[in-house]
Formats: sequence, C-alpha cells, structure tokens
Amino acid sequence: MHLCEKKLSGEQIFKGRVVDLSVDKVELEDGKITTRELITHPGGVCVVPLNEKGEIYMVKQFRYPFSSVLLEIPAGKLEKGEDHRECGIRELKEEIGAEAEYFEYLGCLYPTVAYDTEIIHMYLAKGLSFGEQSLDDGEFIDVIKMPFEQAVEMVMKNEIPDAKTQLAILKAKLFL
Repeated sequence: MHLCEKKLSGEQIFKGRVVDLSVDKVELEDGKITTRELITHPGGVCVVPLNEKGEIYMVKQFRYPFSSVLLEIPAGKLEKGEDHRECGIRELKEEIGAEAEYFEYLGCLYPTVAYDTEIIHMYLAKGLSFGEQSLDDGEFIDVIKMPFEQAVEMVMKNEIPDAKTQLAILKAKLFL
C-alpha cells in the first residue's frame, strides 16, 4: 500500500513516568524492513490566558533538556483518560491560579511527528478571575503578565522558542 508502513513487531525498551520508548520493526511499501523508534506520550494541553486589558499571563520555568529558563503559556500533561478541556481548566488553575468564563478550543498540534505520539490541544481563556496557584510537587514557576502584542512580537523575533507557545499565541492572534 502506498504511503503506509506495516508494523511487524515491537519491543518496549523503557516505561517511564511521562513517556514510554519502543523499537518497532516495520515493512516499508517497497518490501524492505527497517526499525522505528517510538515515544508514546499521553498528550497535553496549553492555554493562552488573556485579561480584559489585552495582557497575557505566561510562566517561566527551568527546562532540563535545554538547561535554561523558558517563557511559555500555562500547559500540562493529560492524565490517562482525562478530557483535554478539563485538563486545560485544571492546568490554568494550578499554574496561574485562574479560572475562565470563556474557554475556546484553538485546535491541536503534533509537536514531533517523526517519533512521538504526543498531541497538544490549545485553548484561549478569557474572563479570568484569580485565586491561589496549586503547583504540582516539584514544580517551580514564575508567573508574568505582558501585553499580548508584545508576546506576539517575541514569537516573531524568535525570543520564545517553545513550539506550543508560539503556535497557540499566533492562533489566538488570528482568532481574535
């Protein structure tokens, strides 16, 4: 079959808290056999929280793979069987202490299509009211707010490298 690969076998190499890694043998459409490394991830959600003054709330946190602090929108991992809208509502409350009257779906993205099953769902949150943060154990973040247009400019100047943050901000800009 054209543009199709048939899985012949698979071996789980690693089972982790966030991701699993397997190595599969696949048959290509020309009959050749090769391997595919596959990371299985439960997926996640990210939220663009905007207040009535046109300001966006973002988080700064240390990201181990890059040994640096990154600026991102609130986001988190889906729990097994969790609805992505409910996850977004939960993450908004946990990370910045906010609830939203308006929660609009902006679509999803596949951040790494060659070897990872992760799908990230994006939301726009407006009509914000604030309470207390409730960060996960071992989660350390700073919440900042800035004009939404400044965040758009930062994306366009490559000052925000995180893919989910870039795409969600630009989609929100077009949506608005």
